[in-house]
Amino acid sequence: MNQVSLTVPAPAGMGIMSIGVPEGSGIEMDLRLESVVEGVLVTGTALVQLAGECSRCLDPITDELDVDLQELYRYETTDAHGRPTGAIEQDVDDDDQYMFGDFLDLEPVLRDAVVIELPLAPVCRDDCLGLCSECGYRLDDDPNHSHDVIDPRWAALGTLGLAEPGSTGPTEDEKEEG
Repeated sequence: MNQVSLTVPAPAGMGIMSIGVPEGSGIEMDLRLESVVEGVLVTGTALVQLAGECSRCLDPITDELDVDLQELYRYETTDAHGRPTGAIEQDVDDDDQYMFGDFLDLEPVLRDAVVIELPLAPVCRDDCLGLCSECGYRLDDDPNHSHDVIDPRWAALGTLGLAEPGSTGPTEDEKEEG
């Protein structure tokens, strides 16, 4: 068994459309590598920095995410003399990870663990009001912001000069003019 703590730069494209790990930011990993019959069992945690934008108001947001990692890295297939053949066993799952010599690739396991934990719709605050759907006004600046929107199918009635709603009809002056 071997304990390893290291910081590595984040690869490109680790995230989803609205939030992800910035390329080159430090990923702090604390790992435990254990030799087992099938290969090497890697368990541990990774702390990543997140950057993105709020899905409601589009303000930039930053956060950090701590993910758990666990993966079995299988040994390469060897010949009768114990030399690696470079071949992969045919009866194993496509999702299996393999060691090649003394090397193992943590990127796919880390990417899967991070992307699964990312919020689909990240928000800057739980009570963020977002943007007005009509004009894009930031509703956190004025929660009472509103528009007097008239249904376009009824808009032509506004040009007829009818009496105000709630009145009983034309005034006496309007009757004499007409």
